[in-house]
Amino acid sequence: MFKIALLIWVVLGATLAGVALTLVLTVPALQPNAMKLLPIFAAVGFVVAIPASFVVAKKILAQTGGR
Repeated sequence: MFKIALLIWVVLGATLAGVALTLVLTVPALQPNAMKLLPIFAAVGFVVAIPASFVVAKKILAQTGGR
């Protein structure tokens, strides 16, 4: 399961980091501090993707019967 979760994490982490960066750049209240917030939000996106990737991997393995 770890291999599947790792592959999902790469894709999901990049996606969530991109969503977080877009959030920083589009919300006017966050724009003045964007240079400080961009790396923080990107890291948070990657960290949030870790448990999410394990959940998705478990669901994939349940659907495929563990093959």
